[in-house]
Amino acid sequence: MKKLLQATAITALLGLPAIAQADEIIFAHGANAGNPRYDAANMFADLVGACSDHTVNVAPSATMGDDAEMLISAQSGVIQMTANSQGAMSQIIPEVGMLGLPFLFQSLPDAWVVLDGEVGDMIDQKAQNAGMKVVGFWDNGIRNVTHVDKHVATPADLEGMKIRTPPDEVTLAMFEEMGANPAPLAWSELPSALRSGAFEGQENPLTNIHSAKLHEITPYITMTGHKYESTPVVAGLAWWSGLSDADRDCISSAVEQAGWYQRGRSHMDNLSLRAKMEAEGAKFMDVDQAAFAKATAPVYDKYAEKHGDIVNKLRGN
Repeated sequence: MKKLLQATAITALLGLPAIAQADEIIFAHGANAGNPRYDAANMFADLVGACSDHTVNVAPSATMGDDAEMLISAQSGVIQMTANSQGAMSQIIPEVGMLGLPFLFQSLPDAWVVLDGEVGDMIDQKAQNAGMKVVGFWDNGIRNVTHVDKHVATPADLEGMKIRTPPDEVTLAMFEEMGANPAPLAWSELPSALRSGAFEGQENPLTNIHSAKLHEITPYITMTGHKYESTPVVAGLAWWSGLSDADRDCISSAVEQAGWYQRGRSHMDNLSLRAKMEAEGAKFMDVDQAAFAKATAPVYDKYAEKHGDIVNKLRGN
C-alpha cells in the first residue's frame, strides 16, 4: 500500500492519470491515528470490501496533500474519494461554509438532522455541478478557541489575536467581527506555526485538538463553542457516475455506517476529553456564549445577502 500511495502522489505531481486499478478506491484524508476520522476511514474500507469487489486503499495523515489538494485530486480522478473538510470545500462550494455560521447548532445531533435532510441534498447538488459527489457527511465537531498563554473570556479578549482558521470565509468573518487577526493555514502545518509564534492560537473541536496534541502547545482552552463543522465525504463525480448501482449502494451504505461510528466517537470525545486533557495539563474556561453570539450576529446578515436560500433554510431548523 505504501508503494501505491507514493506512486500515486508522484503521478499527481506530474499531472499523470492515477494508477489505481478499476477495482481500487483511494480514500484520502488528513487525520492522524487516534482521530475518529482515521478509524472510520479504516472501517469504511472493511465495509466496502465486504459488499463489493473493490479494494479500498486508505491514505491518511494528508499523505495525498492537504484538504484542498485532495478535493482537486478527486475532481480530476487522481483519487476516488476523500473524507475532507468544510473549510476547504467551501472554497469550491461556498454554500457548505454556511453550516459554520456562528452558534447555529446547539449540539452535534442537531447538526446531523440538518445534514441528513434537505440542506445536505442542496449542498450535494451544488457539489455535483462542480464535479464532485457528496456521499455523506461525517462530523468535525463544535469548535473552541485555544491560546498559548491566556483564555479569551470575552470577545474583547480576541482583539488583535493572531488565530489560525480553516480556509473559509465564514470563520474569517466571524473572528474579524470580534477584532481578531485570523488567517487560514493548512492543518498539517499548524503545529509548527504555533510553535514558531506565527499564530497565538487556533480553534478546533476537542477531538482534533487532542489527537494533534495542540493542547501541549496552546494549553489555554476557552469553551466558546462558536461554530460547527462537518466532514464531507466526497467522491469524484466522473468516477462515481461510472459505478454500477450495486457498487454505489455498497459505498453509500459503508459511508453511512462508518459515519455513524465516526459521529458517535466525535460526540463522546466532545463530552469526555475535557477531563483527560486537564489531566494532561490543559487549562479550561467556560464563557458566556451569549456575548460571543451577539458580537458575531452581523455575520448572518452578510451571508444572507449572498446565500439567502440556504441561510434561511438553516435559520428555520
